Amino acid sequence: MMLDGLRAGRRKLDGSDNFFLSGFELITEDVSLCGAFFLYAESEVSLMAKGKYEYWLTPEGLLKIEGWARDGLTDEQIATNIGITAKTLYDWKKKYSNICEALKRGKDVVDRQVENALLRRALGYEYEEVKKKFECGVMTERTVTKKEVVPDTTAQIFWLKNRKPDKWRDKPDYEDTSALDKLDAILKGLKDNAVNSKAE
Repeated sequence: MMLDGLRAGRRKLDGSDNFFLSGFELITEDVSLCGAFFLYAESEVSLMAKGKYEYWLTPEGLLKIEGWARDGLTDEQIATNIGITAKTLYDWKKKYSNICEALKRGKDVVDRQVENALLRRALGYEYEEVKKKFECGVMTERTVTKKEVVPDTTAQIFWLKNRKPDKWRDKPDYEDTSALDKLDAILKGLKDNAVNSKAE
């Protein structure tokens, strides 16, 4: 048996005993199994047809949404998986707090993993590389080598610019205008002297 994707819709049973449920393919030699699967799929379809959002508010639906977010899918990709537009998902997030919370929970996990990986790369780390040598199906040699990944300056810069922007931003918020102020004062003095000497 091979399952691939999930979309409710058209179905077809052809001579090769392939059962299709639009985007969901079940390959089997047993046609009766396809019928049983169709009944299960039909009940899922009727749940979704009742009101698309109702299924996604169930524990099972919320778990799927959270899982997709944890897998790193964008809101647009999650909306496609649900079978709605990105705008509809945005509306659901505003209207149904359960959906919004499921997305946040899933994304928090991925964000933490990425933060940890970035920090690890910025600081550098050590790992063990294991090599095994086999002869005639029997391991004859096993070597363990400690390797080091040096700290990555690009990761360090990225981390610091985002964590301490006041110190590490490319362009600081303030500009040193003291030299310009002094120049303005000198020019004003020269102008005043020129006006005073013409008046005399």
